Amino acid sequence: MLERTGVPTPEQIREVTPPEEIMKAKPVAIIECFQKIPCDPCHTACPTGAILEFEDINDLPKIDWSKCTGCALCVAKCPGLAVFVVDMTYSDREAIVKLPYEFLPVPSRGEEVECLNREGKVVSKGKVLQVFEPFKDGTKVISVVVPKEFAMEIRHIRVVRKDG
Repeated sequence: MLERTGVPTPEQIREVTPPEEIMKAKPVAIIECFQKIPCDPCHTACPTGAILEFEDINDLPKIDWSKCTGCALCVAKCPGLAVFVVDMTYSDREAIVKLPYEFLPVPSRGEEVECLNREGKVVSKGKVLQVFEPFKDGTKVISVVVPKEFAMEIRHIRVVRKDG
């Protein structure tokens, strides 16, 4: 399915999803990179060594989730926009999803946005908690508060502003 539609299969997503006990304990990076290409900025950006060193530059990234702090530097560095941080510990009903964002308009803190799934379909509304650009290179990381049941589906946002 990925090769034809660009959307990973449920099995591919399960393979890169952290164990439930990790998800319940802390924010954690999730790398939805499924193609072997020469790329390793996620590893070089990781300050804790959670994204393991690649044996071959074409390897798929591997994460030691016990070392991941959810800092989202890897989110900002991935040229394929394939890295996300999910924080299921935010509250009983809501989670935080940290997403790469390279579009205009840039949302503002507190703004309501549409949250999209991997197919680009709106699945929920979210509220922007933070916008930061750690490397000052144009890639922002948007932290969005979303209903917990959609945290593992949401992979992009759309800013919708009404004129006038």
